[in-house]
Formats: sequence, structure tokens, C-alpha cells
Amino acid sequence: MSGKTEASMSEDTLKMYYERVKQIALLNAEEERDLSMRIQAGEEAARSRLIEANLRLVIKIARAFANFDVPLIDLIQEGNMGLIKAAERYDYRRNVRFSTYASWWIKQAVTRSLVNSRRAIRLPHRKEELIKRIHKTYGYLSQSLSREPNRSEIAKELGIEERFVQEAMEMSGSIMPLEGDNDDEEAGSVLDVYADETYSPDAAFVRNCVREKTVELLEALMEKERQVLIYRFEFYGNKKKTLKGIGETMGISAETVRQIEKRAIRKLRDQSDYADFIGA
Repeated sequence: MSGKTEASMSEDTLKMYYERVKQIALLNAEEERDLSMRIQAGEEAARSRLIEANLRLVIKIARAFANFDVPLIDLIQEGNMGLIKAAERYDYRRNVRFSTYASWWIKQAVTRSLVNSRRAIRLPHRKEELIKRIHKTYGYLSQSLSREPNRSEIAKELGIEERFVQEAMEMSGSIMPLEGDNDDEEAGSVLDVYADETYSPDAAFVRNCVREKTVELLEALMEKERQVLIYRFEFYGNKKKTLKGIGETMGISAETVRQIEKRAIRKLRDQSDYADFIGA
């Protein structure tokens, strides 16, 4: 069978899978809570429902790695394994949405698959253990804080210097979103461009992974729209600014900046639906 034929079959498989997943209803917070309670009581049907309702989250995350040398369909399968683990371990009492919690398990499974496929050089045992501790602490803090922890918080929890957290993550090739605090409540994320409006997976992770694709889409925007998003989402090395800060830089009001940002994000969302979702 030729490579072209195999690629065509893979694409057809993904399209059929996407169509099936698209028919599955999403869950609201109350439904997630109810399913989590039933899962903890040992109900298998509840576990299956929680997993199925989040299959599109796996596709979104796996798509962020589509430029790597592992077939997308394989990444989705690995991500689904991470989703299953998340469904088994999710604790509704932590007051965090399941999609936020599950995204960490999904990306861990996907990145592990990438590392294994590349037969990465084995790290010293002590470094491997530190990386495992960091990942575990990240998962714990994500639930206890109901948000993503930053490097400083992880370092404090582990009783180590922040630089060791950074070095360990660089060694592992991890793309865990440890960029620092997000203290601007008005700031959005590139996730807003891609996600269903009723869906909210790990924003910082998506911001990191789809940055290149979004930069391409920026070129289709008007100059002011592009400039606002560049400041808001730290593209091209720019430091993130508040609406007020951008307004001062551009000589317009914060409200005008907000309107421009909303319009630009709507345009980007319109450009990035089915074809980008399946990699067609």
C-alpha cells in the first residue's frame, strides 16, 4: 500500500471519528459533579459518559502536536488513555472543571508518546525522579488552587529553588504551562479562538501549543486587530498588557481595545473550524 493511500485512509478515519465525537453532548459543571459522584460509587456507566463527553478535548490537544512525526490518530489514542486516567481520579470536591483537570493527564500521555517515539536519551535517575515529583505536584496544585500553579508555587511545595523546576522541565521537554501568574483577570487566551464556547480546557497549554498556527491566522486581520492580539497574548516576545495598557500605547480607550479584541477573536474562530480541527 502506498504512503499516499495510507495517508488518505488515516484522514478518512479521522473524519469519521470526528463526526462521531461531534454528536456527543458536552457536560455542564453540575453534570460533571454528578458523574464524578457516581464514578466514586463505582458506576461504570457514569465513567463512560464522562470520558465520551470529553473525547473532543483529546482531539484538540492532540491536534496541537500534529506537526510532530507521530500520526495524529496515534496521538489521539494515547490522549484517550490519559483521559481515562483523569476520569478515574477526578475529585469534584476540588471545585475545578473536569476539562481543566483532564487536560494535564491528556497532554502528559501525548508528550510521553512523543518522547518514546523519538527514543529520547535517558535522563539521570535523580532528574527523572524530580520530573515525576514536579508533574505530580502540578496535578495536585491544579486541583487545590482551582487553577494552574506557576513555577514559584511548585518550587515552594517541593521545597526546592525555582530554577530547579525550570531546568527539570527543560530537560524533560515538557510543555507544562509554567509561565508565571496570570494576574490580569481581563486577559483572555488563545484558547478562546479555538474552543467551543461551552468548553474550557487548559488555556495556557493551548496558548503554548497553537501559538504558531495562530500567528499565521493573525496575518488575515486588520492592523489594529493584529496589534491588540499581539499585546494580549504575548506574540513575538511582547510582554502581555492589560486593556488599559494597550489603550495607552495605541492612543485609544480600554473599551475600544476590548471591542477590537472581541472582533479579532471572532474572526480567528471563523477561520479555524473543521479543516484545522482534523488536519485536512
